[in-house]
Amino acid sequence: MTALVIVLALIALIGAPLFVVLGAGGILASIATDLSPDLLIIEMNRLAATPSMIAIPLFILAGVAMSTGGAPRRLVAFYRATFGWLPGGLAIVSLTACAFFTMFSGASGVTILALGGLLYPVLKLEHYQENFSLGLLTTSGSLGLLFPPSLAILVFGIVADVGIDQLFLAGLVPGMLLLAMLSLYSIYQGRRFHVPRHNFHPHRMLVTAKACGWDLLLPVFLVGGILGGFVSITEAAAFTATYVLFIECVIYRELNLRKHLFGILVESCVLFGSLLVILLIALGLTNILVDAQAPMRLLEAIQPLVDNQLQFLLLLNLFLLIVGAMMDIFSAIVVVTPLILPLALQYGVNPVHLGIIFLANLEIGYCTPPVGINLFIASQRFNKPILTLFRSTLPFLTIMLIWLLLITYIPELSLWWRDN
Repeated sequence: MTALVIVLALIALIGAPLFVVLGAGGILASIATDLSPDLLIIEMNRLAATPSMIAIPLFILAGVAMSTGGAPRRLVAFYRATFGWLPGGLAIVSLTACAFFTMFSGASGVTILALGGLLYPVLKLEHYQENFSLGLLTTSGSLGLLFPPSLAILVFGIVADVGIDQLFLAGLVPGMLLLAMLSLYSIYQGRRFHVPRHNFHPHRMLVTAKACGWDLLLPVFLVGGILGGFVSITEAAAFTATYVLFIECVIYRELNLRKHLFGILVESCVLFGSLLVILLIALGLTNILVDAQAPMRLLEAIQPLVDNQLQFLLLLNLFLLIVGAMMDIFSAIVVVTPLILPLALQYGVNPVHLGIIFLANLEIGYCTPPVGINLFIASQRFNKPILTLFRSTLPFLTIMLIWLLLITYIPELSLWWRDN
């Protein structure tokens, strides 16, 4: 059995599809624990029948439609007219636009590819340092992961069986806090290097706001509907997909259903299918590990080393930072969450707070070697070595690590919405 596990690990390292490795691992785990491999199929069927699962392809469809249409261009124009007068204003524009785009596209790579090429030449033209511009755009790709309707939050909620609406609310303050911290750093850099500032023109702001008004209303409707309890997550997803297609095809006319609908549907299906097959198989594997009492054994192993919640959270962050550097965010969620959740409950960590900590760590992992996907995508987009990009992100990663400590040890930042 040990030899088979080693072979499986080697296959994974040379690039075998993740669902193949997880599926084989699930069969090996079931044999090793004297459990029936049928449990894999049972768990996959249970997950596929989860009502919240319907929301994922609908949000993916909305994100693909936005990226294919003119939303990136409209949003950048509005944010530049609104924040361009600040020192470091264009950097704040980049942060805000990337966060807005990522929360709907659900993928940092799409954000870097869609907005990076648009913003990088403008940042250089405005005399921002190259290292600052590269670090800004590389890290900004994952800034929207804590804002609704983030796919990462949806997946964590399904895997951990935690209220997705609660996770959406919990991510708002931490997400805004990170944007504020990075914006302050951008203002400092703008003053330090005397980046030119633009005069504020109310008329220009109103014109650009009118041009993207329907885009800006979407998160208002979405958060307001969920916060007010007017819609379920599935209903919000259906509304979002319908709304985006309507404004792109009818109001802005950036998309033509005859020309673009098939391509949008194909891209959405490919994205959802690749996520679904990993999600189903990984959940089957982790539930076998749970049935085999792997979390309890792990708890017994760490209890002599960890005396309190403070120590557990510190160890958790170190572990998740390593996981984030080694795995993509969705694989990490489905593989690690079922093992970590019982331990967190034993140490009194609220599951919603755990979700925000979990996703914050993985958000940082997007920009850390050896498998930081933002580094690879930015390297391809900007034609720069990965090491150069990693060095450029270090100031931003330092800020994000400080932010991680704040949201970890001040749970009220994530649990502000609870009735006291």
